[in-house]
Amino acid sequence: MNVASRTSPTVRRRRLASEMRRLRRESGKTREEAARFADIAPATVSRIEAAVHAPKVADIMALCKFYSLDDERTEVLITLARQSRQRGWWHQYSGSIPDWFEVYVGLEEEASEILTYESEHVPGLFQTDDYIRALLNAGLRTLPDEEVNRRVDLRLKRQERLIGKDAPKVWAVLNEAVIRRQVGGRETMRDQLQRLCELAKLDHINIVILPFSAGAHPAMEGSCHVLRFPEPADPDVAYVQYRLGSIYLEDPSEVEEYINLFDHLRSRAVGPDESLQLIAKVANEVS
Repeated sequence: MNVASRTSPTVRRRRLASEMRRLRRESGKTREEAARFADIAPATVSRIEAAVHAPKVADIMALCKFYSLDDERTEVLITLARQSRQRGWWHQYSGSIPDWFEVYVGLEEEASEILTYESEHVPGLFQTDDYIRALLNAGLRTLPDEEVNRRVDLRLKRQERLIGKDAPKVWAVLNEAVIRRQVGGRETMRDQLQRLCELAKLDHINIVILPFSAGAHPAMEGSCHVLRFPEPADPDVAYVQYRLGSIYLEDPSEVEEYINLFDHLRSRAVGPDESLQLIAKVANEVS
């Protein structure tokens, strides 16, 4: 069994939710019956099973008793409940990022592999300080300087995983528009492209470019991401973001669809070496 060196409360809450759903279904009980025994509202059972919030340890203990679990299995679930109630480092930025993106950061914190396709901009994990500021300042509303600084700090903090001893393996497919669009002006874009070149030389990071010459492709509706985890108990998640929120897909068939999509894009992209040369070429053109 792989042992994760990180313990994200978001991932633990998700694992606990999966276990509680499975236990109730195997017992043949309804949410109402479980709630009545545990002396909680049926809606609370639903929220526990949907990983919407961190459950109270006492509620998990009562549900374990209802499902007739032995002491060992009960202790495992109680430990998950306690871990899910811890606060991750990203919670200090609450208010600066929406709740639905806090979930993503919590999942990203423990991911062992990240597959990402970006159609318009450099992925957040790869962005430079000035590039981030340029994106934030291009929004529909003007953000106070303090808010911009907090969001920049959050994104740079996320990037620390890329240089840690437990850094995830990253496969990024970038539409050619990502490296051609001058975000923040020539100097900012040159520095950003040079940053991509530096990252692409790391063993655990692969960056490939989907060229304009590839023509039409099946991901023209926009960006998407797949997160994979070191523990088999934590299945893959596909993540799709839209302007006012995001969608997390956990059904294996739906996640597989996005993995197949990513593999298709990767096969249409130019290889890592050629991509690095192309990024460097565009950086020189910008300079």
